[in-house]
Amino acid sequence: MAERITGHTELIGLMAYPIRHSSSPAMHNEAFATLGLDYAYLAFEVDNSTLEDAVKGLRALKMVGSNVSMPNKTVVGQYLDELSPAAKMAGAATAIEIQAALDGVKEMSIFNIKDKFWANGEETVKKIRENTDCVVNLYDLDDKEKLREEIADSYLFAQATGVGMKPLEGQSVVPDETFFRPDLIVTDTVYAPRETETLRLAKKAGCKTMNGLGMMLFQGDAAFHLWTGKHMPIDHMKEVLDIKYD
Repeated sequence: MAERITGHTELIGLMAYPIRHSSSPAMHNEAFATLGLDYAYLAFEVDNSTLEDAVKGLRALKMVGSNVSMPNKTVVGQYLDELSPAAKMAGAATAIEIQAALDGVKEMSIFNIKDKFWANGEETVKKIRENTDCVVNLYDLDDKEKLREEIADSYLFAQATGVGMKPLEGQSVVPDETFFRPDLIVTDTVYAPRETETLRLAKKAGCKTMNGLGMMLFQGDAAFHLWTGKHMPIDHMKEVLDIKYD
């Protein structure tokens, strides 16, 4: 990257903790270089305790923008001037659930751990019901028979938790491959490792699978377009990231 940095280089960031494992800097900087754009993308280890100061610093340095990931994305809204309609609707909820409903998914079953964050799931369901035509229900993830029943009646299973990545590598929210069937599509938002235990079980059952690299790419492209007015060279980035759909 050193040969690309000039006195005019625009800075874009990623604020999260931990973040050193992220592939986002490599992905964005490759896209900038390929398109000949004078931008640089860096990762900053920022948690909730320093987030407000980091946002102020972003403004003070006149950075183009920043991605925000956990644990900051649940609280960053209070430091921003404006939120998009989707962001207002989502709050601390998961982007996949909200976007799926906004994109016209007719029916969705959400499974959450019944812990102190259960109320967040209930609020997500309420907002989806109030703002879309999606039929959505919330279930306890510990109810494995209900999980099996809902998977059997679905065409897509999306694993959108941190289970499968460190420190939960080798674990799965699905007990075994009998929960899956060959015509089910199984996705996992985790991309490190590229094959999680959930995807391994799905492949064993004969399912089509997709890891989190595709989500990272297209989520990154949406931000890239906001910052630069251009889209990433998607086909090139798929090759660089070795994105394959099994």
